[in-house]
Amino acid sequence: MNQMINRQWWVEKWLELLDSYRFKKRLERARNYAREGNVLNIEFKQNHLISEVQGSESQPYRVTLSLEAFSDEDWGYVIETMSEKALLAAQLLVGEMPSEIEQVFIKNGLSLFPFNLTDVKSRCTCPDKANPCKHIGAVYYQLADRFSEDPFIIFQLRGRSKEQILEALRICRGLKLSGKEPKPEMLGKIKSLPKRKAKANKTSVPLSIDSFWEYNEPLDSSLVVITPPTDNKNILDVLGAIPLPYNDSQAVMQYLQQVYNAVPIKVMEIALTENN
Repeated sequence: MNQMINRQWWVEKWLELLDSYRFKKRLERARNYAREGNVLNIEFKQNHLISEVQGSESQPYRVTLSLEAFSDEDWGYVIETMSEKALLAAQLLVGEMPSEIEQVFIKNGLSLFPFNLTDVKSRCTCPDKANPCKHIGAVYYQLADRFSEDPFIIFQLRGRSKEQILEALRICRGLKLSGKEPKPEMLGKIKSLPKRKAKANKTSVPLSIDSFWEYNEPLDSSLVVITPPTDNKNILDVLGAIPLPYNDSQAVMQYLQQVYNAVPIKVMEIALTENN
């Protein structure tokens, strides 16, 4: 697992579960397993994680891990609360876990993160009866890396994928823009994504340079999807180091990095505000 000096708070929250485990030697072996690439794969089936971890035997061990999934009704109220804050939705879209996200769940009588290891259901096919064994522990550490890349994984473990949450937020926002009040019961039932209808064959019309950029159909603002760059890079990464003395260059780059990281969040906040 990659060493992270400045871990995101949600990653730290997950790793606190392991830090509470008293068998530190076992954790050290689990950490080494993760670093050495023994976690061969991780996949999700609903709120269940399934992984293969290479141990001392030729055949890898199978690890399963899950959290208690929230009910449809619970998710309906959570989605409604999320939709009330445009900045929160914008931060999620750019891959950031808002610090206020826990309050969204607490407000609805839920806890997004497990309180302790007993809240995590895990099993391994290895002969070790201890739980977590080093194979399960390795998956925990590997998940920390995954969380740093995609905070929506914790939602997946609670029963909703990233696509399902964003689709429910889109529908909720669309209803509010049209003057309708979304019902939590309805929002909680949004699980499948809309299927695109096949376009009917139309008679081809000769292209005209004068009307090429014209679009005569009304735009539905609720259908607009705003997403950040997939490579998480900004113009500073492209331009490289600033030609200044090292300490000055680092100070300026650090400041500009904060600015460039804040800009897309602010843009999405404005775009997701009802008045824009």
